[in-house]
Amino acid sequence: MFTGLIAVMGVLADRSPRGPGARLVIEAHFEDEPIQVGESIAIDGACLSADAVLRDGFEVDASAETLVRTTLGRLAPGSLVHLERALRAGDRLGGHLVTGHVDGVGALIERRPVGEAVWMALRVPRELARFVAEKGSIAIDGVSLTVNSVNGDRLELILIPHTLSKTKLDTLQPGDPFNVEVDLVARYVARWIGTGDGWGAPRE
Repeated sequence: MFTGLIAVMGVLADRSPRGPGARLVIEAHFEDEPIQVGESIAIDGACLSADAVLRDGFEVDASAETLVRTTLGRLAPGSLVHLERALRAGDRLGGHLVTGHVDGVGALIERRPVGEAVWMALRVPRELARFVAEKGSIAIDGVSLTVNSVNGDRLELILIPHTLSKTKLDTLQPGDPFNVEVDLVARYVARWIGTGDGWGAPRE
């Protein structure tokens, strides 16, 4: 489990085929305790397990499913990635509960400056739009953000200066893809009221 608050920016140093999946080499430096083999780390919002620890980073194996359902299969070596270590019991929950299970890939439609902030219009997969609510939370490339408005599969939000300086989201340009994870609570609410995945409300 994660919070959507990015701890470190890393670099995808290498991606090599491993069966139907791939081996990813991530260059990064964490200032707190060293990474442990088997530790869960969210890479651009996708939860993967560290399989090897390097002096300047770590390696993970990404399945074919992960490569298809996220942007990790199309990122070029040298690309920046968001990194977050798993939430520990007792940690502050400053963002929202993020599982690290990417639901799909969206794209930036439009952006413009609003003072020192940036307004963005995004498009998310249509099947995920029902889980997005005005003033609700969404994870974009693993970053916890608040939705300002929703119209169909289009949503709008504002990135404050702190978010722009601590993440790579300020580099997004129209057409660029990103990983999407909808709010976990929204999924359960949708299931309860019978609007998610065809499940109806439980019977009395």
